[in-house]
Amino acid sequence: MIVVVALIALAAAISFPAVTSGIDSLRMRQATDTISSVLNQCLQRADRQQMPIELTISRRDNSLYVRGAGPAPEKRIALPDGITIAAILPPPPLADEPFRQILLVPGASVPRIGVLLINRKGLRRIVSVNPITGIPVVETPAPGSVIPGAQP
Repeated sequence: MIVVVALIALAAAISFPAVTSGIDSLRMRQATDTISSVLNQCLQRADRQQMPIELTISRRDNSLYVRGAGPAPEKRIALPDGITIAAILPPPPLADEPFRQILLVPGASVPRIGVLLINRKGLRRIVSVNPITGIPVVETPAPGSVIPGAQP
């Protein structure tokens, strides 16, 4: 009986890092999908409803806030546990600025927007809007690459 329990404990100890790594990857995927979706919805809403949309990206709260014109309340989108907004791209004029407000105006060109995400294991992803097509894209920065405005 002790041998069986020891084998089960050994199997659990060996598989634990793989399971936690898989969960971290799923959380990163969820965060990138959420930010891509929010950026896409904001751009489409500004264009289709012909109303300005204010998008606030907050490193302090690790959240995105969307506010439109009219009586609609502000919507807060929080990122999953373990995922952190490491930088807002392009870097803000003040290096220690904890948030960035972006006004999306109907008929205007798409602004350069990007968010660098990092998880507990150091995995990084950049979610940005292509300024020509207006479509959000997810990129994986090269390991060891320096990203302006990112926290070391």
